[in-house]
Amino acid sequence: MGYNHRGIEKACEEKTYIQGLYLIERVCGICSHAHSTCFVQAVEEIAGLEVPRRAKYIRTIIGEMERVNSHLLWLGVAGHEIGFDTLLMYTWRDREIVMDLLALVTGNRVNYGINTIGGVRRDIEPEQIKAIVKGMDKLEERTKYYIDLARKESTMLERLSNVGKLSKEDAIRLSTVGPTGRASGVDRDTRRDDPYAAYDEIKFNVITDDHCDVYGRTLVRLKELMESYNIVRQGLKQLPEGPITVKAPRKIPAGEALGRYEAPRGEDVHYVKSNGTEMPDRVKIRAPTLANVQAVAHMLEDGYLADLPIVIAAIDPCFSCTDRMIQLKNPLTRTKKTVAWEDLRLKGIEWYAKKGVDFSRLNRKLENCLG
Repeated sequence: MGYNHRGIEKACEEKTYIQGLYLIERVCGICSHAHSTCFVQAVEEIAGLEVPRRAKYIRTIIGEMERVNSHLLWLGVAGHEIGFDTLLMYTWRDREIVMDLLALVTGNRVNYGINTIGGVRRDIEPEQIKAIVKGMDKLEERTKYYIDLARKESTMLERLSNVGKLSKEDAIRLSTVGPTGRASGVDRDTRRDDPYAAYDEIKFNVITDDHCDVYGRTLVRLKELMESYNIVRQGLKQLPEGPITVKAPRKIPAGEALGRYEAPRGEDVHYVKSNGTEMPDRVKIRAPTLANVQAVAHMLEDGYLADLPIVIAAIDPCFSCTDRMIQLKNPLTRTKKTVAWEDLRLKGIEWYAKKGVDFSRLNRKLENCLG
């Protein structure tokens, strides 16, 4: 405990930049391209490298395909958390399409290894372009069905609406990012606000919603899928000719830079400090889950225990991205307390007791049923 991402930050200080890149990519399997791109962008800024346009487009295409993979994965998990396992089976079946396409281009379904300092390691061939376009067309049709499902299916409407409420003011106050913030009307997206890769040359819409609940977060992700298909098609159509990488120095000049990237869960931030050697002096990662997790406690206030799984799932948490220990501090006595499972259980019993639920009677009934 103490170092984020299972020691990856600290380990980067003892690895070369290229070795560190492969560590960074393993911060999160579903956001591997997001983390590696964010890292190399910071290193490239320090080194003063101008990445070829073709490489920028390839990074954009892979990034949006990864977003498709992530959002479809999330939709399936959300369905599972509300007892809608058919949706899980459908969306995870569709994920296979984009994962196979990622493997076609990069060689891997997870941890693609596409990035290098100064560009990308693999090009996209004409026959691969045809396969990607075909895959995006098929996924778009499936996503239209899911959007219609979200608007009409009573299971989703009743289980997701007015659950995990988060107003726009609270979303800003609690520093939420990505779909969590945009579903509360916060119009922020790093791809548009601070363009990187090829996003300054591609047209797309930033999706927002004003439901301010789990249902809104569902709609935002579904509509973002449609935008991702459009971005991938534009990227492939406008893919410029030219090299896919430039030569990078082994030793990066002394300096520091901050990389920003709109990961599927929200803004990802990588701080890199160089001391002029081939190893970084410091690497610091602020994954989007760390920003969004602060709002979960607020979203759970006055809610029901049955809603807890879907409220937490609605920020699409990656706890391997958020290796932190949290203590409660009493501002009056200045004492600290780590909340244990037993404390949470007792708080739950007390909360339901105020609602008129007597667990002792339920326990006696259970004992009688069990003989």
